[in-house]
Amino acid sequence: MEIFSYSFMQNAIFVSVFISILCPCIGIFLVLRRYSMIGDTLSHASLAGVTIGLLTGQNPILGAFIFTSICGALIEFLRSYFKKHTDLILSIVLSLSVGTAITIISSGKLHANADSFMFGSILTVSRLDMIMILILSAISVLTLILLYHQMIYIAYDEEAAKVAGVRVRLINYVFSILVASAISVSIRIVGVLVLSSMISLPVATALQLEKGFKTTLIFSIIFSVVDIMLGLFISYYLNVAPGGFTALVSVAVLVSVLLGKKLYGSVRAARSR
Repeated sequence: MEIFSYSFMQNAIFVSVFISILCPCIGIFLVLRRYSMIGDTLSHASLAGVTIGLLTGQNPILGAFIFTSICGALIEFLRSYFKKHTDLILSIVLSLSVGTAITIISSGKLHANADSFMFGSILTVSRLDMIMILILSAISVLTLILLYHQMIYIAYDEEAAKVAGVRVRLINYVFSILVASAISVSIRIVGVLVLSSMISLPVATALQLEKGFKTTLIFSIIFSVVDIMLGLFISYYLNVAPGGFTALVSVAVLVSVLLGKKLYGSVRAARSR
């Protein structure tokens, strides 16, 4: 196909593969812990990191990773002070992030366009970005493998994990950095505004199958690959931003699975009569 002959599409496909694996691996733990909105908050925090990176002449993905990691650690730190009001923590971090981004963008000192990071663009993925994404993804996946059992324990019962001797607070800080990594990896293709959909929607779709943890994780990755690849290729032909269209595809796949599940349930009920 002609589309594969373009270097920017080759770069986009390369990045998309890592996004479709990394995001659900992080997202499944966020969803199980009912922390989906943290992903959304940190997605917006990444825009501030991007603007800081562009302002200082550094790689914007690196800027997004550093600032989002700081915000993730800040959320974990503030949990000690707002134990019963998690929503307030997210409001504080969101205000800090959005305020920083808007201030820098409106200052007129930003000699680069940040719009591609807000909506996603397959044209802006450079070789340097690919190297950054490869490094961040490799470190994140390796860390997930090493902390796999502890993170499952924490996801299902944080208090029991503390009693069992799991270093919950330390692992929560590490997990915040992993979320930041997943977000900064995805920001080029998906964009800030709909990035949280790639973290939570494939997991939400896989959960409808009502299988065990490992099976749910595998199907989350499968749905993620389907979502982002369909979004990437169709958005190219429609000439629209891949981020927004990928979010629409994710919702469409979720609705399809829900309808299929309901239809399957109706057929089984009819047969059992």
